[in-house]
Amino acid sequence: MNSSISADWLARTIVDRSIRGIALETSALIRAGALPVGARLPAIRDIAYEMKVSPATISEAWSELRRQKIIRGRGRNGTWVSGDRFIAQPERLASSGDYGAGVLNLSLAIPDTALLPPLAQALAHGATVDKLNSYERSRVVPELREAAEARWPYRPEAFLATNGGYNAVYNTLRALVTPGSAVAIEHPTAMRLLDILEDLGVRIVPVACDEHGPLPASLRAAAQERLAAFVFQPRLHSVTGQTVSAERLALIGDILAESDALIIEDDGVADISGAPPASLGVRFPERTIHIVSYSKTLGPDLRLAVLSSSAAIVEQVQSYRAFSAGWTSRLLQGATSWLLRDEASRDIVAKARTVYQQRRDSLAAALAARGIHTAPGSGLCLWVPIISEPFAMVTLAARNIAVNPGSKFSVLPSAHIRVATATLTDRYEEVADAIALARSP
Repeated sequence: MNSSISADWLARTIVDRSIRGIALETSALIRAGALPVGARLPAIRDIAYEMKVSPATISEAWSELRRQKIIRGRGRNGTWVSGDRFIAQPERLASSGDYGAGVLNLSLAIPDTALLPPLAQALAHGATVDKLNSYERSRVVPELREAAEARWPYRPEAFLATNGGYNAVYNTLRALVTPGSAVAIEHPTAMRLLDILEDLGVRIVPVACDEHGPLPASLRAAAQERLAAFVFQPRLHSVTGQTVSAERLALIGDILAESDALIIEDDGVADISGAPPASLGVRFPERTIHIVSYSKTLGPDLRLAVLSSSAAIVEQVQSYRAFSAGWTSRLLQGATSWLLRDEASRDIVAKARTVYQQRRDSLAAALAARGIHTAPGSGLCLWVPIISEPFAMVTLAARNIAVNPGSKFSVLPSAHIRVATATLTDRYEEVADAIALARSP
């Protein structure tokens, strides 16, 4: 079978000799069965010679097909057809388990629904918002802008309501960053952020962190890569629970002052953090994109976040959104604005913040009593150091406890597990005992 797939045959079959054309026509040949699954492709240099294009052109086309999981392998080991179609999916998120009854699921760092504000009055108010059901593609309703701006860390030129925090990050990167660009991001970071970056096909540059935030030396080294963007979580890190200190934020700003990289700030847990909002938008308003999600504080079914930046950047992001949902539901924007202004709802969020802290601290204390020390912090989970991730995962699974391996949260080697604590109301000693066993292969 492989002998019939020659560079000459590919060259005669593929008409469009651009990178995109070669990738599209090759994937069409695979779907049609002309290039069967398991077939070995000719060497890049041979294809390039027959097509009279540069080897770099073929290499880029093959990179796109590898990203889509249509072909696999590289270099001297050869390249094979591995699939006849591509269904995009966030691999880290998609690999999360579907656990049955009896399993203590500590893999999802999600809010406790009992600690969310009731939505009935908020939604009733949302139904009265101006221009409800209009097809006008408005960026943000005035009352949501006003409510969000009251807690915003700087005075931006423009705001945009989006369908959740990750939707805001996804649209921003798609609109502003080209595939193949270098994008720096904290190590570790949210697995959804890595899914988005990998789907976009950028070159991910990890930045090491400590308890104060991204390390200046690591960020300075990353900046040498001619970054298109730096993505980080200044207020509360969703994985480690750390907050970037004011001193560290200033140092980060000094380093980025020597770069023209976009600064994308993801505040995914909002007022679950007791720290005040923080942003480099004060120093770099023309290229900072600050995103606040309200899913974990006010309700995931609101599917709402607010993004701010310069008027030019917001216009670019909005233009990209015009290909799909041109605006975010005004009803949900109105409901969110009501919750942000409602005193009782703010009290519920404050109580939730206290409860989440108690739950996190309770497991941390139980682990410390067993000689396992985790960094102080807040949020919905603990970042627990272990020796072997596979051993830890198997050991905990044998005790009907599900967590996430640290490898899901980085492109670098990891020796951690992420343990969600937001819905852990008891059983701290039991979980700590199991983690202690899981830490000793």
